[in-house]
Amino acid sequence: MLPGAVVWSRGAAGGSAGAVTRVLPDGCIDLIHGPTGLLVAGPDRSAHLVPGTVDGAWVGLRLPPGLAPAVLGVPASELVDRRVPLAALWGDATAAELSERLAGATTARAGDVLGVLARRRLADAADGGPGRIRPDPALLRLVGALRHGVAVGRAADALGVGTRQLHRRSLVAFGYGPKTLARILRLTTALDLVRGGRPPAEAAAVAGYADQPHLSREVRALAGVPLRQLVGGPAGSSGA
Repeated sequence: MLPGAVVWSRGAAGGSAGAVTRVLPDGCIDLIHGPTGLLVAGPDRSAHLVPGTVDGAWVGLRLPPGLAPAVLGVPASELVDRRVPLAALWGDATAAELSERLAGATTARAGDVLGVLARRRLADAADGGPGRIRPDPALLRLVGALRHGVAVGRAADALGVGTRQLHRRSLVAFGYGPKTLARILRLTTALDLVRGGRPPAEAAAVAGYADQPHLSREVRALAGVPLRQLVGGPAGSSGA
């Protein structure tokens, strides 16, 4: 499996009637196989709601921030807030062949198939294969810096990259600029802390917010619901 990549699945029931899964922005891009075939879930800037009426078994490979463009062969900026059939990116024949290989596979087997495919395409991209987007090591390091609360300007200086160039490269790698990515990663950190039992005020301070109201405003802006509902309500789950 690629470092940082995660295999996930949703059961055949697709959730209880009327339930909604709130997929929070996390900087990731997903390659998903389901009853309607293969699709790519691009990087979201706010919560994406999946209705409970979406039936069938779904399995996906979640690619960590910055890695998907090299695997998929398209800039992340072309996928922001979109769900795109894989055939639109790789062609009907390739998508159909992969879908056939995944048909009826267990979650573990489907995860293996998607993981091997992603590793192969990433290796091809790193070797400069035709039409490929090379992985950007500097921006992968940027993700780590932002996760640890480093300011965008300081991170750019440490990487030896100008802020304008960093923004342009971030659009390719993440779909949006580094400041948006930093907001999303900071929210992920805060929510992990709250779900782990930290009081919201403490989680806000550790994650780098000015105070708890700042965290609350960001939760509403990026997740669309209050913090209490997000961490405890039926529509408060994250994941695809």
